[in-house]
Amino acid sequence: MQSTVTNMSVQGTILVLDGTSTNRIMLKVQLTAAWYHVVQGERLHGLAGLLRRAKPDLVLTSQTLPDGVAADVKKLVMADPDLMDVPVVAIAPQNDKAARLKALEDGLDDVLAHPFKDTFLLARVRSLLRARADTQDLKAGNSSQPIGFAEPAGTLITASKPARVAVLTHSARTGAIWQNALAKRMRHSLAVHTSSNLQGLLSGPVPDAIVVEVRASPADLNLLADLKSRGATRHTVLIGILEGEKAERASDALDRGADAICLGGFCAEETVLRIDNQVARKVRLDQMRASLRRGLAESWVDPLTGLHNRRYAMRAMDQIAHRAARSGQGFAVMLADLDHFKAINDNFGHSAGDMVLTEAAARLQQTVGTAGFVARIGGEEFMIGLSDTTQEKALELARTLCNSIRRKPFKLPDAPCPIPVTISIGLIATKPDAPSLLHRPAPLEKLIKSADTALYAAKTAGRDQVRVRQSAA
Repeated sequence: MQSTVTNMSVQGTILVLDGTSTNRIMLKVQLTAAWYHVVQGERLHGLAGLLRRAKPDLVLTSQTLPDGVAADVKKLVMADPDLMDVPVVAIAPQNDKAARLKALEDGLDDVLAHPFKDTFLLARVRSLLRARADTQDLKAGNSSQPIGFAEPAGTLITASKPARVAVLTHSARTGAIWQNALAKRMRHSLAVHTSSNLQGLLSGPVPDAIVVEVRASPADLNLLADLKSRGATRHTVLIGILEGEKAERASDALDRGADAICLGGFCAEETVLRIDNQVARKVRLDQMRASLRRGLAESWVDPLTGLHNRRYAMRAMDQIAHRAARSGQGFAVMLADLDHFKAINDNFGHSAGDMVLTEAAARLQQTVGTAGFVARIGGEEFMIGLSDTTQEKALELARTLCNSIRRKPFKLPDAPCPIPVTISIGLIATKPDAPSLLHRPAPLEKLIKSADTALYAAKTAGRDQVRVRQSAA
């Protein structure tokens, strides 16, 4: 096996596997002219090592190799956790429909009929590399470690449910024929629409996949671009059905947003295989997106109390301070600390302490409401941020917060009766002299330190009270 491995690639690294040297050379010429880095191999033997060294972004393999088939290549790629999202494309002889269908049945990401024009090959390569880049971005997002109390959630890939598939054709008659042929071969739900009534498709539930009849009209290509650019359908799988072997039109369709192309007209068996393969990929990506959204949300939340955490609090206070500098309105920072909390843990156990924290958080949040935010920034310490307020209003709210904790003792499972809990609060309120054209807020660290000094004063004065630190601003 021969290979050409370098440390850098211009557009991406493509591994070409073929037992015939002239085929490999031809593909290399086509791909390197488009600034792709090409690695070559000729057989299955030794491929695992070559994959580890080359780390390709895409694999183009002959349907048959001297010691294996394209399906074996796909299995080797999938066996490497770092490469399992790398697309593997089979190259089959032209007019060999059985080989094309077999490749799709074996789970190959696509199959190209050889010989093919440069434009079509490069359009498919671009399309597949864009899809892999999307997957890589999601993997990177899900692997990042959030800061704060929350721990990152793992991505759980669950079995796919029947998908919603829409058929979009020029005539209702063609749509009915396609629907009837597809319904006999797949478990997904089907709906038929005509291209002239796109609103009907967009007004209902968003399809997981749309099978689009693509003719020579530029309007069909524009339709693909329109669907891919819409917020509702940008993650929907688009499968174009083209009459004949029009490579230029197929290339345009891929560049406009089609995820897969069926050349040679409608073939129910091929269309179903492409739907199944593309929908399975979409399910994985959707679940990765959902995991990423959960991870981002959890990175701002304290898992015990459900309040925001320190990371959120610091970002939120910074935004409040900048808004105040622009508007000239006042804002306030409070640091609150439950009194004698260590004694609660020592006397009743840490689970009881957690219950007190959770209940105290709920009372604080309910009292503050929409006036600002409440965050847990330490063991028993909370931060409250208020925008567009005065010192008088903030002080009134701080006293109400103290009362919300004091007025009703906390019930604990192992305590003979509810136990009294109090809280101490340090407050600093500030107001710029005038809106700042430079938008320079008061130093946040200094304000928080002042609030902490006021909190210490409240503790020293006997706890269960508010102390105010005067602002120089």
